[in-house]
Amino acid sequence: MAKKRMKAQREKVDASKTYALSEACQVVVDTASAKFDETVDLAVKLGVDPRKSDQNVRGSVSLPHGLGKEVRVVVFAKGEKAKEAEAAGADLVGAEDLVEKIQGGFMDFDSVVATPDMMAHVGKIGKILGPRGLMPSPKVGTVTFDVGDAVTSIKAGRAEFRVEKAGIIHAPVGKASFGADKLEENTNALIQALNKLKPSTSKGFFLKAAYMSATMGPSVKIDVTPLR
Repeated sequence: MAKKRMKAQREKVDASKTYALSEACQVVVDTASAKFDETVDLAVKLGVDPRKSDQNVRGSVSLPHGLGKEVRVVVFAKGEKAKEAEAAGADLVGAEDLVEKIQGGFMDFDSVVATPDMMAHVGKIGKILGPRGLMPSPKVGTVTFDVGDAVTSIKAGRAEFRVEKAGIIHAPVGKASFGADKLEENTNALIQALNKLKPSTSKGFFLKAAYMSATMGPSVKIDVTPLR
């Protein structure tokens, strides 16, 4: 049954066509047919060489309409900063005790924020957080003394992205239930954030290709020319 559904959805997409962003968003919404609210993801091929440190594109952006899901945030902080994080809605706040909890197998969270003075402790669990893309970083605003603002932003719906070895970034831009207009606005916000991070050493086109898809839906190729 699932194979028949996927085949029917793929037939709604012209694989040889490059869609305008607004049209691509509508196609993705129309082909999202799962029983749950599917996440819509954007994959962008960048004109960079991630092996070069100055072309290792990484960042975050607050999406106009959020991500449409509850984000669980843990914060490494002490004293007043711990209280600030709790007041902002952090799901769990701690220091050495939180390190031990994670070392013990606790992974019930989606994002990690830390004050700079706590990074020595966070480094002890780098091998746990790193492979999962959860290691805090100043580049995405998750290593900061402004923990309250960071937690609020993440909870509101902030998309983080990091270029992979193949020069591709993957990031969520919302839910299928958002509709085409909101998905387009979220995607434009992400693209603008990417364009601002173009390395000066990157030659040629920075945005080389982009594809959008819902969790269980077919991939739709986007015309990136107007987005450059």
